[in-house]
Amino acid sequence: MTLLERLAANRRIPERVALVVAHPDDETVGLGSRLHLFDDLTLIHLTDGTPDDVGFAHRAGFVDNAAYATARRAELGRALAALGTNPARHLAYTLPDQRAHQALPALIDRLTHDLAGHAAVITHAYEQGHPDHDTAALAVARTRERLGSTAPHAVEFAGYYRDGDTIRFGDFYPDPNAPETRLPLSATQREAKRAAFAAHASQADTLAQFDPGRETLRPAPAYDFTRPAPPGRAVYQLWSFALTPEAWRAATA
Repeated sequence: MTLLERLAANRRIPERVALVVAHPDDETVGLGSRLHLFDDLTLIHLTDGTPDDVGFAHRAGFVDNAAYATARRAELGRALAALGTNPARHLAYTLPDQRAHQALPALIDRLTHDLAGHAAVITHAYEQGHPDHDTAALAVARTRERLGSTAPHAVEFAGYYRDGDTIRFGDFYPDPNAPETRLPLSATQREAKRAAFAAHASQADTLAQFDPGRETLRPAPAYDFTRPAPPGRAVYQLWSFALTPEAWRAATA
């Protein structure tokens, strides 16, 4: 059985697998119900979830960025406990939220070391939902190119993409060449994910837009990162981020 087939069937995953995500809580959204199935999981967070703009910390109820980052680390620990998982390795790169793309060369260097010897890597789709998500997808793709014949098989999970002026959460932009696998969640798994969502208390407004019972994966397509992602327009343009999709592509080219 393939990795996706085993995940759908709630089978144990004995081989070494990496989950590369942009922020604390992305692991819960993307694959929270199945994290406990991995016997040899490397969980990698690219950022600490804290933007440079202290306004984000203030709006979340914290006095400064350091307090916000500390809270997000603690929330992650509680969420993983709620999901019944204890990764074999947890690597925190602690880059600033919204600026992972500025460290792309060093990021690829580090991932080349940290992903070596893994059978598979699971990460974000390139969907222009959040620039750090796209950076994770790009960094993993370039790392796999560098590793060549020893590269881990790549799988991605659905985050969110822009459909006109609305946002579709938990779905991929359709790609007929990338078959999707929807993971069925039991009542117990749904309850564990709700508890993990609640643990990420500082992100409650964002997580309220996701269905905790919805997890979708697919083999990672071969993206052209020099072009806009298939949805065409970015979710983060609706959020008035300082970074634009054009600036992201220019910085990462």
